[in-house]
Amino acid sequence: MRLSYDQATDSLYIHLSERVSVDSDEVRDGVVLDYAEDGSLVGIDVQHASKKADISRVVTNHLPPLALEAA
Repeated sequence: MRLSYDQATDSLYIHLSERVSVDSDEVRDGVVLDYAEDGSLVGIDVQHASKKADISRVVTNHLPPLALEAA
């Protein structure tokens, strides 16, 4: 999983998979779910992210051991 934030557009994208998105569904104002060809969820786009969530920090709980990378 990868998080990408664009400060210029205040958009947060949560990449759940590296698969290609072929379909999208806006489930709430400014929240778009992206789907792969088989219907699996591959990403979540949150527009105006700083108004919808506290994006100043990321906290993870109870995840298996993982490799952390900083961009």
